[in-house]
Amino acid sequence: MPVIDADAHVIETERTWESIENSRSRPTLFAPADAPDNQHWVVDGKIRRRAALLRGPQASPNAQRGRAKNTATPEEAREMANLDLRLQHMDQLGIDIQILHNTLFIEAVADLPETDMEVCHSWNRWLADIWSRGDGRFRWSCVLPLSNMNDAVDEIRFAKNNGAVAVCMRPLEASRTLPDPYFYPIYEEASSQNMAMAIHIGNGNTTVCDVMRSPYDPGSAFGLFRAMTAVACHSYILSELPKRFPDLRWAFIEASSQWMPWVAHEVASRSEKISAKSIFKELPIYVTCQTDDDLPYVLEYAGENSLVIGTDYGHFDPGSEVDAISILKDRKDISDTVLKKILDENPRRLYGL
Repeated sequence: MPVIDADAHVIETERTWESIENSRSRPTLFAPADAPDNQHWVVDGKIRRRAALLRGPQASPNAQRGRAKNTATPEEAREMANLDLRLQHMDQLGIDIQILHNTLFIEAVADLPETDMEVCHSWNRWLADIWSRGDGRFRWSCVLPLSNMNDAVDEIRFAKNNGAVAVCMRPLEASRTLPDPYFYPIYEEASSQNMAMAIHIGNGNTTVCDVMRSPYDPGSAFGLFRAMTAVACHSYILSELPKRFPDLRWAFIEASSQWMPWVAHEVASRSEKISAKSIFKELPIYVTCQTDDDLPYVLEYAGENSLVIGTDYGHFDPGSEVDAISILKDRKDISDTVLKKILDENPRRLYGL
């Protein structure tokens, strides 16, 4: 049975930005003298997210609360410096195709429109090169300069011609939510190109990020990123988007699938025409599940055709689990038919493979 990893990652390095000619727009690494391993990306003169660079042959297993999850990946593989090594590791994990997503863009990256354009342009060219050398096993979701819709549409067209299968957006983009008509040109182009919309956990509103990062809240990342994904799906369902773009497929990625029954009931409570257990079975929505999700319960609402799974390859957070495929295969509470759909048929349909 073919296996598609619906959520894998690349870790940006200095090589990612080699196509940026203007040095003022090129992201650079910064680390304080007393903490040289605590590197952050600097863009437009501002310190952005921490660089996900972890030097050494492997990262240590990620001991999350509840149980340890294996997040060990070779450095050259997660940073795409050695594609053969990455492919060999995929073979060991039983993965045929990985859908590659970004790491840096989980939050807003640039303030200046020209920087926004150049950073997205360079990232997409980096992934296009990776795809061209990956024997068809690396597909990817492009990032867009959302400050300019014409440039964004151009990037979608380039990405489609160079192996991309999805357009990546955050649940909240600056002051706009997904149903905002401002984004319609993106949705129109993605639909015409048979590409999916990949709504990956993230938050593009810097004010919300600053507010949510309270020093008294050790779990702020849940509200900032994972919960926002469920909110975005709720907004999509109740908006005009399903009617206006009926053929456009939507993926809500890396927030588990446990929220699907909750969102279904919330939607049903606001509409007399919709049944909670039919919503996800009638709309082109796909959600990444995790191995510790209560899948029999979720499947009552999701149906068999909505769930996919990802390893979050290269990351070290609660959604990461390099062994997700083998663990899912060992579960006894889902049928072989459902297993095949989650690992192959659903992601294949989602990403138009």
